[in-house]
Amino acid sequence: MTDVLWTPPTDVLQRSRIGTYLRWLAEHRGLEFADYDALWRWSVTDLDAFWRSIWDHFEVVAHTPPTAALATRDMPRARWFPDATLNYAENVLRMPGRADDDPVVIAHSQTRAPVTLTAAELREQVRRVAAGLRRLGVGTGDRVAVYAPNIPETYVLLLATASLGAIFSSCAPEFGTRSVTDRWQQIEPTVLVAVDGYRYGDKPVDRRAEVAAIRAALPSVRHTVSIAYLDPSGPTPAGALSWADLAAPTDEPATFTPVPFDHPLYVLYSSGTTGLPKPIVHGHGGILLEHLKMLALHHDLGPADRFFWFTTTGWMMWNFLASGPAVGATIVLFDGNPGHPDLGGLWRLAEETGTTYFGTSAPYLLACRKAGLVPREIADLSALRGLGSTGAPLPAEGFTWVYETVGTDLQLQSLSGGTDVCTGFVGGVPLLPVHAGEITCRALGARVEARSADGTPVIGELGELVITAPMPSMPVGFWNDADGSRYREAYFDVYPGVWRHGDWITINARGGCVITGRSDATLNRGGVRLGTAEFYSVVEGLDEVVDSLVVHLEDDQGGAGELLLFVVLADGLTLDDDLRAAISRELRTALSPRHVPDEIHQVRAVPRTLSAKKLEVPVKKILTGTPVDQAAAKGALANPDSLTAFATLAQSRPTPTPPPSR
Repeated sequence: MTDVLWTPPTDVLQRSRIGTYLRWLAEHRGLEFADYDALWRWSVTDLDAFWRSIWDHFEVVAHTPPTAALATRDMPRARWFPDATLNYAENVLRMPGRADDDPVVIAHSQTRAPVTLTAAELREQVRRVAAGLRRLGVGTGDRVAVYAPNIPETYVLLLATASLGAIFSSCAPEFGTRSVTDRWQQIEPTVLVAVDGYRYGDKPVDRRAEVAAIRAALPSVRHTVSIAYLDPSGPTPAGALSWADLAAPTDEPATFTPVPFDHPLYVLYSSGTTGLPKPIVHGHGGILLEHLKMLALHHDLGPADRFFWFTTTGWMMWNFLASGPAVGATIVLFDGNPGHPDLGGLWRLAEETGTTYFGTSAPYLLACRKAGLVPREIADLSALRGLGSTGAPLPAEGFTWVYETVGTDLQLQSLSGGTDVCTGFVGGVPLLPVHAGEITCRALGARVEARSADGTPVIGELGELVITAPMPSMPVGFWNDADGSRYREAYFDVYPGVWRHGDWITINARGGCVITGRSDATLNRGGVRLGTAEFYSVVEGLDEVVDSLVVHLEDDQGGAGELLLFVVLADGLTLDDDLRAAISRELRTALSPRHVPDEIHQVRAVPRTLSAKKLEVPVKKILTGTPVDQAAAKGALANPDSLTAFATLAQSRPTPTPPPSR
């Protein structure tokens, strides 16, 4: 039985943007490639030629054209396009292939009626808001902090801030006060823009008290702007400006401040679950080039597309989505509960908005599968030709479900990357088939390898995911890290000069990739490394199990240690010996005897970050004696109360052995 679920059409080179790029390379560079693998190898070997070809092919608007692509390729601190100046917002707002009256932003929300912005309206709003920020004294290098959901105002603020050479930073309004101030006290913003609240499903969530607390904790803020989102008729808070004030009519022309290629564009943050969130600084040029490459050549997006990704403004996928108009695509924004009124809501949104590329998370797809949902029966998805999945590994059964219930002709692209690079460095491409359970390829320009314990590159074996050549969208650095020590420690301490990402990956002979979880959450039993992803795939495949989390507690004497499994069961079910035996039997049969846990416990919820990632490492710390408040920053969690059960269990267990530091 074949595991191929989708095959490129025979005329893919004529129909796809990567086909157009290949013809351009032949005509303008005299380069021809036999297949994707040959193209990839060139892209990660001749870095100067590849990234200059992206610049030229997409006709990047520059104020000072580049003379060289890569001044130094040593990592960290590789210097890209050192003499060029440009502006990210100018390149996004060019919106190639779109007329002034074309819709380019389609925004749906559970708080207010849908909003559509044409190309002309988006440019006009950015012009007005940029003028408003300038009136508030915002200039090059100043920070604008935005506490708002995935709505047009947030998007306009990103582009307006960038147009001034100022630096943007967003937090989703579900973030608590501590989580927000932990992030923004580091960057000291001068302007704070915030919503009064939002609606999540049918539940109103008032955030005025949180906004006041955030404002009080940020002495650097000189001006506050309030967006009356939850209550449009409500009063503007004392001392604040309204959105109408900020976006007031003006004759000031649209201008774009030329900035160096690596000038800070925005600050993203690590999850902050185990310490102060790392403030990751991304640059104008690196983000622009990476997103042009990924959105056009890998996701095949262009002027005919409506591009949706379910995300909040606290996840890097929002920043990825924001670049859609740079390749001519219309972006579809959604703010609300994806499970309201049921899991079919987002699929119906795809029909209503004419979405052609539907991006979501693997947990959402697996939840739909678990619920027995058949999306094509509840929504007309005939316009859909691409489906993206990220946030966690998507197992083979998730792939199969998509092709059985969503559509047989669309291309499913499972991808993985991170906030650190604000992109996916492994994903899909129109030129290659889709295999069940497999990320199709390493992305162009991303020299991803798997490394064994001794640092040797391996094929067909589990290894540490590393990147051995620089990418333009690697961080400019961390904020307030003048000597680069925190940046080096985060990625380059294990393999000097090589980026260690922190995932386990297997790369097969055809270039396909399988990621099996975080390397710091690895289950290591008797010297055999077991990835968490395959574990969850089996356990959560059982009808009784809604969610699960597994940790391995090492034995400092060199023994097998303890493998502990925690399960959330379907409503009304209680874990008993029969269900424990069934879970163990399933793991032994599907995986191996090594995967059978020593203990299985029922919990009410699995702790997750606000972007839905499971927290294996903090749980492991709690179970080995670390106090809850030191193991995880509760404000960074979607469900902080879920940690209580693990703390209670830790108190009833024998004296623990702390995990080794990494």
